Amino acid sequence: MKTIEHLFESALWKSRFVVLFAVIASLVTAFAMFYMATVDAFYMIAHLGGYASPELSAEARNVLRGVSVTHVVEIIDGYLLATVLLIFALGLYELFISPIDVAINSDTASNVLLINSLDDLKNRLAKVILMILVVKFFEHAISMKFATPLDLLYLSGGIALIGLALYLSHAGESHAAHGKEK
Repeated sequence: MKTIEHLFESALWKSRFVVLFAVIASLVTAFAMFYMATVDAFYMIAHLGGYASPELSAEARNVLRGVSVTHVVEIIDGYLLATVLLIFALGLYELFISPIDVAINSDTASNVLLINSLDDLKNRLAKVILMILVVKFFEHAISMKFATPLDLLYLSGGIALIGLALYLSHAGESHAAHGKEK
């Protein structure tokens, strides 16, 4: 009976390696997002060549500026999403497979990439996802048409809620840091 139990527990423990599929898929997707955002940045910069043209009217320049700012926000959004996928892949690997010895022994390794628990991974992902939501809100706010005073009230309410979310995120981080010191 002990042999069967040992074999079962051994198989159960080795089943954690199925997480490698998620790690590899997340890494490939992160690289794809980094590539897409970089290509978008390249083409956005290439299209800005005519911005300084004296033949461009003030109205056309303002339209180009608005479109360019929207593209910059989309590029930032792409890089943030790629970062989420990268952190997710590294976190899953560290939690289920093995600590990344190269990162632990590196002087340049960021604490963002060293994941010690599922809560640690969740907190790091939540912060980056919050930044993606802030960027998305900014993207929509740029293109918003203010037809009524209520539209301005909605915008200011959204800004206040973003400020509250960032404050609560920071307060939660400070609270967790004080809990670890005790």
